[in-house]
Amino acid sequence: MTVLDNLGRDSVRVVFLMDPLSQVEFSKDTTYQLMLACDELGYQTYYMAAGQITLDQGVPFCSCYHVRALSDPASFEVGDKTVLSGADIDVLFVRTEPPFSDRYLTDTWLLDLFPESCRVVNRPSGIRSVNEKVWVTQFTDLVPSTLVTADMHRIRAFIQIYNSVIIKPLNGFGGKGIFKVSLDDPNLGAILETVTKLGQQEVIVQDFISQASEGDKRILLQDGEILGAVLRHNSGPEHRNNLMAGGQASPVDITDRDREICKVIQPHLKALGLYFVGIDVIGSYLIEVNVTSPTCLQELNRFSSYRYDIQIMKDLVLSSSALSA
Repeated sequence: MTVLDNLGRDSVRVVFLMDPLSQVEFSKDTTYQLMLACDELGYQTYYMAAGQITLDQGVPFCSCYHVRALSDPASFEVGDKTVLSGADIDVLFVRTEPPFSDRYLTDTWLLDLFPESCRVVNRPSGIRSVNEKVWVTQFTDLVPSTLVTADMHRIRAFIQIYNSVIIKPLNGFGGKGIFKVSLDDPNLGAILETVTKLGQQEVIVQDFISQASEGDKRILLQDGEILGAVLRHNSGPEHRNNLMAGGQASPVDITDRDREICKVIQPHLKALGLYFVGIDVIGSYLIEVNVTSPTCLQELNRFSSYRYDIQIMKDLVLSSSALSA
């Protein structure tokens, strides 16, 4: 018998819809940190893979595994497979990584049908509405000069204006598939053919911000309010600052411009039900907003000596209780 078997039925139940446990990088994974917080708070924690929601006569059910996050050594204790109805769950945290596949989309449709007593974070309709790179382009005063297109001729014309640009896939994450190119790059044609799939797939193209060499700032928001920030910076000639691309994290202060950016987007995030969000800022520009599985919570905890993971989970459970009362 494990510790999991001794937990009472009256405990708070939190389900994490996430990528496989085997893919978790314990030293920097935000989902793992949130699961640690659940364990310390005495909540029952469950792991659910994508595509494991069933709708039976209008009632949603989750096929999941009882799991406990351990810190020493960093690992998971996985219990038996179980089925929970939506009414059995207090908080369901959506933490699956992009891309936004058909399975991802179907999960969000089914999550829309969970009872109000189950707090789904982030709100599924909000996740569907916000492409993490395209959505911010509506705030033209906050973002760098931007082009979204599959047209290679338009991209070349854009590069002629700005010379050095960043090209990114619309559904990428972790720095994957990002190119820094200039007009005199001998590989420009091949790069454009590859990223646009010969003009059949849209990409986002942005004026290269010179302050990128100093790093980019990840600002974490809880219900629209700033928790704190982490500076991610690359090593050597690598232009990508993402931690998944080998970047390093450092403490950093919040500036007045950061607060201005957050103030502008806050009401939009709250209206969409986007409770836990990470935004990326380079220099004075908003680059993107991360709503599917924002990271850097472990780094923020470490640099601030404060357990933001505990705060987030406590507040979520309290709000869930208030909604269902």
